Amino acid sequence: MKILSLFLIVFTLSACERVVEFELNDVTPKLVVEATIENNEVPVVYLSKSQAYFSTIDLNALANSFVRNAEVYISNGTTTHKLIEYTLPVGPGLNFYYYSNDPANPATAFVGELNKSYSLRIVAEGKEYSATTTIPDTTRRIDSFYWKPAPAGNPPEKVSVMIKATDKPGFGDYVRYFTKRNSELFYPGFNSVFDDQVIDGATYEVQVERGIPRNGSTPEGYSFFDKGDTVTLKLSNIDKATYDFWRTMEFTYASVGNPFSSPTKVISNIIGGALGYFGGYATQYRTIIIPQ
Repeated sequence: MKILSLFLIVFTLSACERVVEFELNDVTPKLVVEATIENNEVPVVYLSKSQAYFSTIDLNALANSFVRNAEVYISNGTTTHKLIEYTLPVGPGLNFYYYSNDPANPATAFVGELNKSYSLRIVAEGKEYSATTTIPDTTRRIDSFYWKPAPAGNPPEKVSVMIKATDKPGFGDYVRYFTKRNSELFYPGFNSVFDDQVIDGATYEVQVERGIPRNGSTPEGYSFFDKGDTVTLKLSNIDKATYDFWRTMEFTYASVGNPFSSPTKVISNIIGGALGYFGGYATQYRTIIIPQ
């Protein structure tokens, strides 16, 4: 009788199983904008096309996704400058493309300044897009940048890099950080953006986790540096729109593959139906050399 009851339970459960199949609709590719302007730096704009969900992403696919021959204009409220397209070789027969200042028109070219607002206008493939951003002031003061041994249980060559900083009183300060190790590029932290809801007006000390590229798996012990490393911190004040874009984007990164995560809409400040963002960065740098 027990065997029969068990058989009935298994049969009932198996009979309740349903195979759910999702058929994703083909979606027309959208323009993807990654545009930035920093204090004392020229504007840089990358334009590409979005990829299908199950597309294979490699260097060839990325190179073929760039949108070329667009009209890109940036304004500081007084002067408007038309950017030109540049070619960036990344491998044999492979090029990336971006837009930046035109040296042939120096009268209208400019670099970013603190406490200034900027507007971006893009005309690509018969459509027009726009966005605005602000380079705020550097309201997060870096008091010290130092290292100490990593917590017990980590290899002896690992160290924690620390920052002591002071936030200017008044809510609404947002930051994003990047780190550069030795001759590597600057990479953003796994969670790279923060507000001042908890530390408003306070002086605090916190670990600076090593920035990582987003094109691979997260390495074990990624948050630490090694003895002998030269570490440069890039700390940038950003506006609310830039903070919201990266806050939602990084939540999406972290939830990929997690069946229990809630869906997230990445918040863009591009008007016209494009994806991505236009962000202003008020940047400061600090460098330390960690002895062997």
